[in-house]
Order: sequence, then C-alpha cells, then structure tokens
Amino acid sequence: MTSDGLDGVALAVFLFFFILVTVMGFLASKWRKVAKLDNLDEWGLGGRSFGTFVAWFLIGGDIYTAYTFIAVPATLYAGSVTGFFAVPYTIILYPIIFIFLPRLWSVSHRHRYVTPADFVQGRWDSKGLTLAVAFTGLLATMPYIALQLVGIQAVLDVIGIGTDSDNWLIKDIPLFVAFLVLALYTYSSGLRAPALIAFVKDSLIYVVIIAAVIYLPTQLGGWGEIFNAAERSFNEFNSTNSDAIAAGDATAKGLIPQGPAHWAYASLTLGSALALFMYPHSITAVLSTKNRNIIRRNASLLPAYSFLLGLLALLGLAAVAAGVQTDNAQLAIPQLFENEFPGWFAGLAFAAIAIGAFVPAAIMSIAAANLWTRNIYKTYIRPDCTPADEARQSKLASLLVKFGALVFVLALPNEFAINLQLLGGIWILQTLPAIVLGLYTRWFHRYALLSGWAVGFLWGTYAAYAQPSVGNPGSHFGGSVAPLKVFGMQLSDNPVYFGITALVLNLVVATLLTLVLRSANVPRGTDQTEPGDYRADAGDEGVVETLEADLPPRDASAADGATGR
Repeated sequence: MTSDGLDGVALAVFLFFFILVTVMGFLASKWRKVAKLDNLDEWGLGGRSFGTFVAWFLIGGDIYTAYTFIAVPATLYAGSVTGFFAVPYTIILYPIIFIFLPRLWSVSHRHRYVTPADFVQGRWDSKGLTLAVAFTGLLATMPYIALQLVGIQAVLDVIGIGTDSDNWLIKDIPLFVAFLVLALYTYSSGLRAPALIAFVKDSLIYVVIIAAVIYLPTQLGGWGEIFNAAERSFNEFNSTNSDAIAAGDATAKGLIPQGPAHWAYASLTLGSALALFMYPHSITAVLSTKNRNIIRRNASLLPAYSFLLGLLALLGLAAVAAGVQTDNAQLAIPQLFENEFPGWFAGLAFAAIAIGAFVPAAIMSIAAANLWTRNIYKTYIRPDCTPADEARQSKLASLLVKFGALVFVLALPNEFAINLQLLGGIWILQTLPAIVLGLYTRWFHRYALLSGWAVGFLWGTYAAYAQPSVGNPGSHFGGSVAPLKVFGMQLSDNPVYFGITALVLNLVVATLLTLVLRSANVPRGTDQTEPGDYRADAGDEGVVETLEADLPPRDASAADGATGR
C-alpha cells in the first residue's frame, strides 16, 4: 500500500534536488565548453574527452538505473530465489569488459565511430547486418527507458503525488513534467547533462544506501533477525499456498536457489553479464572517454557499485522484516523508506531513486538517437547530411524516444512493460557475435552473422512470448527463464535463460553458414579497419582527444591491407 496522504517534508526535499539537477542539466552545456554542440562527437559523446573520475560516475550512473534500485530489492522482497543474480553478474562483468572494450574504444576513435553499428558496418561491410544491430539496439533500449519512468512512478505514488486523483491526466502530470524537463536539458546539453548530474545521483545513492543498511538493523533486531523474519514469511507463504504451488499457479518463495534453480541463476548471471555492454547506451558512455586506459581503470574501479548493489538487494529482505505490505513489489523499497525513516531522509531517498532514472534515461535516449541518425537516417534517408545535420536529427530523435517511452508507460500496464523489458537482454545478446567477435577476428561471414542474428532474435522472442505468467496460462511474456525446449520437445527440466539459448543457436548458425559460404567463395566485403586500429590510443596518428567536427572520416580505400581477408 502507498502513503495515505501527501508527505510534505519528503516532497520538499525531493523537489529541492529535482530543481538542483534541472539547473545542472541546463548549465552542463557550458561545462567543458566548446563553440557549438553541432556534431555528434560533441553533443552525443561529450567531445570524447571525459577522464577517469567523470567516466566512473557516468558509466556507473548509466548501468545502475532507477529500475535497478527498485527491481533488485523488489525481487528479494517477492521471495525470488534467483533475485541475487544481479550481484554476481556485475562481479564477472568487469573482467569481461576489461578485455574487449579498450579494443572497441581504439577502433572507434581511429575511425570516428559513434555507435556500435558504425563499427559493424566498417568491420563487416554489410548494410543488412548494420541495420540489424541498430534496430536491435533501438528496440532493446525503448522498454529500458520506459522502466526508468516506472521507477519514478513508484516514488511519486509513495510520496502521494496524484495518487488521490481518479483523473489519469492529473495523476500523471508530475511524471510528464519531470520527463519534459529531462528532454529539454538533454536536447540542450547532450551527454554533458547526465555526466554532470551523475555526480549528484551517485553521491545520494551511496549516502542513502549506506545509512539505510546501518540504521535499519538497529530498528529490526539486526541482520540475523532480518534474515530469520524473511525466511519465516516465505515459509508461511509456501505452507499456506502449497496446493497452488504444486499446481503451478504460484511460485514458491525462498532465500537460496535449490536444485534446478541453480541453472536459472547461473544462466541469468552469465547472460546478463554478456548483454550489459552490448546496449548502445553503455557503449556510448565508454566512447566518451579520452583514452583507452580510462576504460581499464574504470573496469577495476566499478566493482564498488557491485558492493552497493549487494547492500541494496538486502533492503528487499529488510522490507519483509519491517512488515511492508504491498501487492506491487516495486513499491516495497520506497514504502520502506517512507515507513522507517523521518520525512527528510525519505525525501532524500526518493530523490536518489528519481535522479537515478534521469541519468540513464538521458544516456539511453542519446544512444538510441545516435543509432537512428547514423545508421538509419544517414544510411537510408539522407546520405549527404552534414555533421550539423546529424546533431540536429539526433536532438530531435532523442525527444521522440523519450516521449515514446512516456506514452508506452502511460498507455500500457506497468506489468506488461516490465515483462517486455526481459526481452531486452535476449535481443541485445544477439548482437554480441558481430560486435565482440568482430573485435578479434573476421573469420565469420557477414551473411552468416546476419542469419545467426535472425535465428537467435526470432527464437528468443518466440520463447519469451510463449512463456506465460505464473497462474495465468493464457498470458505471454511472463518471464525469461524456462526448461529448455526445442520444437516443442523438452530437452531438460533445468530452467535456462532464453538469452543464452538464443545466443548458442545464433553462434551455431553463424559458424555452420560461414563454413558453407567460405567454401562457396561468396564475397565477404571490405574491412575498413587495420590491425593497429585496435591498439590505437589518444595521441596516435588519427586519434585526438576531442575530434573536430570538420575532420573527414578515414578513407576506406586505405585499408586494403586489413586483417581477416
């Protein structure tokens, strides 16, 4: 249940920080000031000039979203035995990106690539594969942006803004105003806005979470009692609903995954780790840095967020022990702060969650707009557009993306948006072969990679569509984990993340078709990259820290000696 009335003190604190980040968002256009933000290097990548300190906040603010702050503890509050998978996946993620992201940074800066699809076009010389990667990035990002709104809605509901109104327009005006402001300062300042605001967001999050994990145990009998209370609550639910659980109409609750759930836990962990830096907004944050060593430093420093995430997850169990009662698990953590803390601190927590939505939503909309502009608009609609035209098109597209996500949330039930978001990881994983494998080898054939993407994309989408919600056999998109089935035949009782099985199918198809196409001598296209491009750093020939708008792209014909041909 949400708050019975408007919490004036919490609202005042919330509004103070909202106004603060709004002012910072507009002033960000003057931060690291250049003559004009009239090209994608400046507007969409912050001049490619961010150092270790700024990048740490920006990348952390990008990948740890408001929905993370709401959903991770909400899964534990709901009794999901796989709820803690988010912690180990961020632990194994950083060694992975330590290896491949510096190579992507180097080739992207040498050739002025703005999006991952730009790299795919340069490496594989395939408009079809490039379009597939751009389309997948756009599609996977939209529900992700929408879910930032869901996080803000949870905060506004608990504060009490609009909750007493039966008029949907009045109820949703605060949400509309918040994202109108976000849209305007993103349009004005580009990537500099979320980069600057990330300082406030991360500082608030650390203060709130660390204070909460110290204070709450003193009020709830210590962490031992919190775990015991959660276990008693889950056991009581399982006992009361034993018949429904046996019939498949309810899911058993628990703290630790048992038996077949180990496969679900492990596959979700691995799949999520592989998927996270395939998202265009994650790559956008990485490409905004000024040299490749900053990527390595951040891969070493970012695990501090994994520590934060572990503390955050524990708040879901604290909400159970505190007796928070709500049918919507997303409201559990905001309601916990509302119930257990004074109004000023609850307002601080609400501001941290809401600002935690603004930063990733801004970066996501910028990344999606850049994909549209560079890989669809410029490629298929206006090939002769200038850098200034590209910037204008991306600015307009970023507005449309944000308001498209807003309409998406307002028009559809939140539960549908959340379940649809599960597809994001499944979809974006299918771009991994073209991007990550392309950084190391050109053995695969471009047509085989496109075919593998299509098979993985279609199969993963169908598998998720066919998965009903628990207790609602006729529903769709009810989850992303289920026992492995192929053509209706169940191959295993162990539930596995659809993204992993789709990626395996993708790789199998790409490998087999590559063997066939190579043996048939089907043309493989021209590789615009050279071996040295993957090790280039700031100061090397063709690489500068801030790229001028009028610097011409490298001549593809100069790459005749490229690798992999």
